[in-house]
Amino acid sequence: MPNKPEHPCRIALGDEGPLLVEGPVEVTCADGSVAVSDRFTVAVCMCRRSRMYPWCDTSHRRRKRPREEFRDPAD
Repeated sequence: MPNKPEHPCRIALGDEGPLLVEGPVEVTCADGSVAVSDRFTVAVCMCRRSRMYPWCDTSHRRRKRPREEFRDPAD
C-alpha cells in the first residue's frame, strides 16, 4: 500500500520565476547533493541563475527584457 501523507505536498507553478513548494523539503540535485530547507514554503530555482541554487534568490528578475523601439505615433 502506498504511503499517503496526511496533507499532500503543494507546489505552485508560475509563468516565470521559481517553483514554490510547501516545506519542509529535501531537493536532490543533478550532482547527487541534497539541499534541505525547513521553511514553511521554499522557492526552488527553475532558471539556474541563482547564486543559492537550488534555492531561488530572484536572479530571474535581473534579466533584462528587450526594449521596444520608440515609435512615432503618427506612423
